[in-house]
Amino acid sequence: MKISDIAAMSVESLGDRKFRFALNLIGILIGCTAVTGLVSITQGLSNEVSGQLQMFGPQNIMIVPGHLQQGRGLVTSTLNWRDLDIVSRVHGVRKATPIIASKFCTFEVRGHEFYSEVYGVTNEYFELNQQYQVETGRKLLRTDNAAVVVGANIAQPQDEDEPILKVGDRIKIEARVKDETKTLTLRIVGIYERTGGGVGANLDDSIGVPLRTAQQFFEVGNEYDFIMAQADSLDTVGEVAERVEEKLGDEVMVVTYESAQERVTQVMGTIESVLGGIAAISLIVAGVGIINTMTVSVMERTREIGVLKAIGAKSSDVMFMFLSEAVLTGLVGGAIGVAFGVVLSQIISRIINLAVAPSLGLGLFVVGFAVATAVLSGIYPAWRASNLHPVEALRYE
Repeated sequence: MKISDIAAMSVESLGDRKFRFALNLIGILIGCTAVTGLVSITQGLSNEVSGQLQMFGPQNIMIVPGHLQQGRGLVTSTLNWRDLDIVSRVHGVRKATPIIASKFCTFEVRGHEFYSEVYGVTNEYFELNQQYQVETGRKLLRTDNAAVVVGANIAQPQDEDEPILKVGDRIKIEARVKDETKTLTLRIVGIYERTGGGVGANLDDSIGVPLRTAQQFFEVGNEYDFIMAQADSLDTVGEVAERVEEKLGDEVMVVTYESAQERVTQVMGTIESVLGGIAAISLIVAGVGIINTMTVSVMERTREIGVLKAIGAKSSDVMFMFLSEAVLTGLVGGAIGVAFGVVLSQIISRIINLAVAPSLGLGLFVVGFAVATAVLSGIYPAWRASNLHPVEALRYE
């Protein structure tokens, strides 16, 4: 028999059994939709995190107090002015600056209550992070005291058509410090451009104050949450990071853009594999359904198979006919499932405000996986049909 004849008979057979074909199709469709949607969202998240890491600066090095210990997780420690001096003297370090972060406050503006992260920095912080641009006003200076630079979402919340804060306005922040409620009035000297996030803090929803102001208000003395350094050149970042780690010992973690990107890639790859694997289980379930319906189909079409063999059809022709039905089921179900998965991921992206990343390669892989699942599921029923003896098949009732 010609391949075109086998394909035509397969299409006709599926058309005669629309209900069973639809059930198999739905099983494949659900699995492909889940795989495409979840993996697209994960890839979008990975791209988002990678984009945020770009703001870290390829020459910058972040020194984080504490270290990971097996069985205990993160063992915390602190950084102080001595550590800052050591880092500043490391060969290859162009400049280093301390950062106070993980401090939070509340304040109210025109009926809007904000819960914001406060970070204390020096003017050198802005020199190391040229990518952080101020839309209006200016950045913090060494001589500033009760000044603040606010994020774009604070100056103009996303549900507001006009800004509610401008340069020159004052805000009164309130925070709990050592079991005591403290307040501080700050004058806005700058408003950041909208960034979508940042390393160490989401700048759009944070406020930045001079380092000395943060030290006094939060009563942290000369302790820092991070130290940011910058290597002389892009080529020496890895060497400089190793020197810093040698000088400070095992009590700190030294993070570069490259190491952070590598870790993010590993974590996102693991998440993507887990979610994709969970979604793929539904395809396996669909495969079991295909085995069941095709086995029943073989029993119902036993006389038909006998007639085909009696008029000259080979066992391989019968087998290919049943396998082609499985291929069509996987191909159609996979294609529709991929389309639904892309639509689903787009809907979710609007809800969680995350740009998803469906791709042609992902779609082709999912369709191919669906076809492979359907074919593997249909092998036994197809083999059973091809091995029926024509005389016995014709006698079958």
